[in-house]
Amino acid sequence: MERLVQLETLIARNQERFYKIGQALKEIRDNRLYKLALFDTFEAYTRARWDMGKAHAYRLIKSYEVIYNLSPIGDKLPANESQIRSLARLDSLEQRRIWKAIINNGMELTALNIKKFIATQKAPSENKPDLTERISAEYMAAVQAMVEQVRVAQHDHWQKTSRQAALLWNRVIREKIQSKKTCNG
Repeated sequence: MERLVQLETLIARNQERFYKIGQALKEIRDNRLYKLALFDTFEAYTRARWDMGKAHAYRLIKSYEVIYNLSPIGDKLPANESQIRSLARLDSLEQRRIWKAIINNGMELTALNIKKFIATQKAPSENKPDLTERISAEYMAAVQAMVEQVRVAQHDHWQKTSRQAALLWNRVIREKIQSKKTCNG
């Protein structure tokens, strides 16, 4: 209970320090300290104790995680949660790469500028058109046959085909699909 009181005091004193609030909320959530205050869920705790919706609480936690990830880069960090939103969608390595580029660019740090910069820095593969609907009838039939075989194997509790074998062949197919070699050159 003492740690919960300490963390709640931190939140109350540092409303403008969004990432510190995120850090405290993360610890309360991860260690289920909200149960000490007799709340069943983290969401119920943040709503009743801080008049904070679930989405905002999780954005603050994510803000802390992004700041923690970026802090080894240097002294210049996002100034508020809205500047972090676009960065939060990236994995940790991309966050660091993009943040370094933003700082080196020298632009004014606003949420809108950061969002625009990230949009221009997407990897070429992210700019490709969505072709997930393009599939031949033969390929679809083969996939459906495989899915049916998985269903049969699950139904017989993996007696005739082991789950390990199915996972192995799943990996083989995945590697074939992802390989850059093609029959056409």
